[in-house]
Amino acid sequence: MNKETQLVNELKDKRTQDKAFENLLMQYKQPLYWHIRKIVLNHDDADDVLQNTFVKIFKGIKKFKGDSKLYTWMYRIATNESLNFLKLKAKKYFQSSEEMMTKLAKNLKEDPYFDGDALQLKLQLLIANLPKKQKLVFQMKYEQNMKFKDISEILGTSVGALKASYHLAVKKIRIEITKNQTF
Repeated sequence: MNKETQLVNELKDKRTQDKAFENLLMQYKQPLYWHIRKIVLNHDDADDVLQNTFVKIFKGIKKFKGDSKLYTWMYRIATNESLNFLKLKAKKYFQSSEEMMTKLAKNLKEDPYFDGDALQLKLQLLIANLPKKQKLVFQMKYEQNMKFKDISEILGTSVGALKASYHLAVKKIRIEITKNQTF
């Protein structure tokens, strides 16, 4: 039995559930935080979404069938929670998703947890303005160095479509960077 199968079994067993969930938190808290943070762009929002993600993981582990890897299942939950959070936040402030993302990217400059320079801020603005699917694929592939196969499982999209989205995102970013040679 591999480690992942053992962990899933321990998470499903009432006797070992608490300790197993503690181990899961230790192993995935930071990577999931940064995945969520790349999507929602704000530290406090990322913390909230991360908490909701782990609640959903805890409640849903009994239904996990093992058709995918545990980590891709958790990343799918985190991605969906992040996107739902952004949708609700945009609706709350009567903004489109695009307007919300631009506002969040611009607010990075004041975020005490953002340690990027002007170039990194510009890149985040460009990424924020990509269509949703291209943005997610670009962030997962370029910033988190995930494999297309894993991204495919997380987003439920074919590898070919993901590669096309990634290359379109790179092309758009490259065009914007060369058009605005103000770096």
